[in-house]
Amino acid sequence: MLNQVIFFDSMRQGLWVAVTISFPILTVALLAGVTVGLFQALTSIQELTLTFVPKLAAIVAVFWLTMGFMTQTLVGFFQDRLIPLIIGG
Repeated sequence: MLNQVIFFDSMRQGLWVAVTISFPILTVALLAGVTVGLFQALTSIQELTLTFVPKLAAIVAVFWLTMGFMTQTLVGFFQDRLIPLIIGG
C-alpha cells in the first residue's frame, strides 16, 4: 500500500511539473494562434504560412527565454523526488 502511495504521489508531482513547464509555451502558442486567426479573419488573407511562421517564432522565443526555468524545475524534481526514491532514501 505504501509503495502505491509513493508511486501515485510521484506521478502527481511529475504531472504538475509537466504542466508548469509547458504552460508558458502553450499560452504563447494559443495567444499567437488567436491573434493570427483574428488578423486573417479581419483582412480575409488566407495564407497557410501566415499561421505557421508567427506561431513557430513565438514558441521558439518563449522556449529560449524560459529554458533556464524549465531546466531548474526538472533538475529540482529529479534531485528532490526521483533520485531519493531510486536510491531508497
